Amino acid sequence: MTFSTATRSIVIASVAVMGGWASGAHAGDKAPTAEISADSAADISVTARRRAERAQDVPAALSVLTGDLLTATRSVNLQQVSTLVPSLNYSSANPRNTAFTIRGLGSSVVSVSQANDGLEPGVGFYVDEVYHARPATAAFDFTDIDHIEVLRGPQGTVFGKNTTAGAISIVTKKPSFTWGAEGEASYGQQNYWQLKGALTGPLVSDLAAFRLSGVVTKRDGVIWNQRYGVWQNNIDNAALRGQILLTPASNLTVRLIGDWSSFKGQCCTQVYVRVAPTLKPAAQQYGALAAGLGYRVPSTNPYDRVTDIDAGIGVDTQEGGASAIAELHSGPFIITSVTAWRFWDWDAANDRDYTGVQVQTLQHIPSRQDQVSQELRFASANPGPVEYVGGLYVFHQKIVGHPISVYGSQAAYWLLPAGRPANLLDGYGQEGTTDFRSDSLAVFGEATWHLTSRLALTGGLRETVETKHGIYNTSVSGGLTTTNASLLSDKASVLRAQSYAASVSEGGLSGRVNLAWHMTPGVQAYVNAASGQKSGGINMSGLPVYPAGVPGHASGDPILSTAVIRPERNFTWELGLKNQFLQGKATLNIAAYSTVVHDFQANVVDNAAVVALRSYLANIPRVTVKGVEADANWQVAPWFSLYASGAYAHGRYASYPAGPCPIELTGSSTASCNLTGKALPGLPTWTGSVGGEVTHDLRSVQLYARADATIRSMIYGEASDSAYTTIAGYTLANAAVGVRINPRWSVELFIRNLSNTNYLQNVTVQAGNSGLIVGTPSDPRMIGGTIRAKI
Repeated sequence: MTFSTATRSIVIASVAVMGGWASGAHAGDKAPTAEISADSAADISVTARRRAERAQDVPAALSVLTGDLLTATRSVNLQQVSTLVPSLNYSSANPRNTAFTIRGLGSSVVSVSQANDGLEPGVGFYVDEVYHARPATAAFDFTDIDHIEVLRGPQGTVFGKNTTAGAISIVTKKPSFTWGAEGEASYGQQNYWQLKGALTGPLVSDLAAFRLSGVVTKRDGVIWNQRYGVWQNNIDNAALRGQILLTPASNLTVRLIGDWSSFKGQCCTQVYVRVAPTLKPAAQQYGALAAGLGYRVPSTNPYDRVTDIDAGIGVDTQEGGASAIAELHSGPFIITSVTAWRFWDWDAANDRDYTGVQVQTLQHIPSRQDQVSQELRFASANPGPVEYVGGLYVFHQKIVGHPISVYGSQAAYWLLPAGRPANLLDGYGQEGTTDFRSDSLAVFGEATWHLTSRLALTGGLRETVETKHGIYNTSVSGGLTTTNASLLSDKASVLRAQSYAASVSEGGLSGRVNLAWHMTPGVQAYVNAASGQKSGGINMSGLPVYPAGVPGHASGDPILSTAVIRPERNFTWELGLKNQFLQGKATLNIAAYSTVVHDFQANVVDNAAVVALRSYLANIPRVTVKGVEADANWQVAPWFSLYASGAYAHGRYASYPAGPCPIELTGSSTASCNLTGKALPGLPTWTGSVGGEVTHDLRSVQLYARADATIRSMIYGEASDSAYTTIAGYTLANAAVGVRINPRWSVELFIRNLSNTNYLQNVTVQAGNSGLIVGTPSDPRMIGGTIRAKI
């Protein structure tokens, strides 16, 4: 079935299913309220401009996901949220190597080993106004969500940290002075179960209230390791959040928040996808290497979901923190203070050759990140001719890591040309310490001048000063003891000791201008021009080295000039039209944009290295992205709601004359390839989502049915646009039917991945450049049930 045929099929099927349920409604029935209300997102109060306003009134491209929609679609982390927002793309081979992009821009991590502590994300990730510095924290489960705002384009003039590509703002539910509780229990195939709950109420009448919430999610593994007879890639997540709301005066609120999340399990491995031909000698390509050992992978079909990796894997990572949000209303002003401390503690073991061959026996990077931040904002309290917000933001971050790698008894055979001693790399390893620190100070502000009752002009500026310092220090040991220069060079080509330090100190100005026109009370047109800047980065994963023959440098010397990369700057034009009609029952928002990025910051792979997964930071001279996005909601009837969204994107390397070579062009003499004009990795040309809900009152209960589908076209799975690392487009559908027994109880049967669609979540070029491509297959279909209760 073609991509377009599958798209049409699922849309028709969804409408047919919902239409069939709707046919049972009678004109005389009482009109119930759907759990997924199509107009709720438009009317919800958001703080995209750091002041409360209807989402439909904000003259900018944004998507709002209500708590009810997230509950209905079982979206408890950013991977699941990305299926509801076409312009948001998510990739995670494991929690540390997590990346999310908006309109193809942001963190460019597309495969394992490309998370670099010295690179800050281009998409700001916020939870209750607190910036999370590491994209990895987005892999954790959320709990007790009120709504999520996904803002597209630069947002630095109102947000604390630099946000060149956009921002994701998660808003959790606040404590209440009225007692209340809600809970949810789910069970499904693969021994999936999830428990969610929240309790809120007063501590001291009219003075202090609390809210305590949590979620636990477990599921058996979905990849079978036939070597050890165990299931891997399981889920074992937990999250807790506690809050206290203080109201010591009528004009003062203080919200104290503490949270903790955990991500554990036999995770994360990948499976055989395909083999690409390379320009290396035939004896160093995968087919000959495997035949020489008599090795055969358990399956050449990735959707058999079977592996035989021999090294231990596992992940045990936690994150959490504490924050205080104080808001004072003083006459015509609102003063807000956001104080926060957060930590991220990571450790995981991987089998980085992803085979049953003893190539790499141990690889992990225990890391600890701590950050503190203080934001102080001053804003107008009431609507008027001029509305404004300004602030000061201070941020400090420290990340300490300990990279550890050890190679096995067959590493020399697999990685090096023939003729080397078989035990040359047996037990050969690297360990060390990385220490990265970052300090940021920013002043930002934005004001809206209402020229007339229908015409508004907004302008904003941001000045940022940042300093960064990094230390990288590793040593090597083990393997065959030798003084032979050639053998020592062979060992160094796999792992080498390196020690260097680098610093960055710079400032930058960015801003935006927006003109919005309310053509009618329900129609708003706007034009937006915005610039964004992301400060320079420091390579914290090791540096590429000089080859032999470079004057003034010995073979293997680190190229110190690559330790620091230049700042990234972008400029975005956006035209938008926001419509609300049919007495507010329908919305249609359309935005067209064009973005140019200079010195785009990215991870690139050192193809001259033996180990293909060694990456480092670099600047891509120029990147462009153009596209169109649309969001629609329609409350067709009180018992029938629909929503849909779609995006077209055209992202290219506008200038990249010295990029990494695709695996099929990798050989002993290849150093770089001209990727100018090639597509951006991880960015589908077409994406879309559609869904809806129908209800039917039957005496004292309400029956309901939901369906949703996500559609994505083909993407390139890594930065070189190899024809062998593409990920085919797919359509993913989910459905649920249930019964609501008064507003307090509901029972539901759900199906995830309704048609049991097979697709790849990510792909990776395997260590050694042998041509082996591995990847993470999609999760299989899951059928289960849920019970929900509210008090």
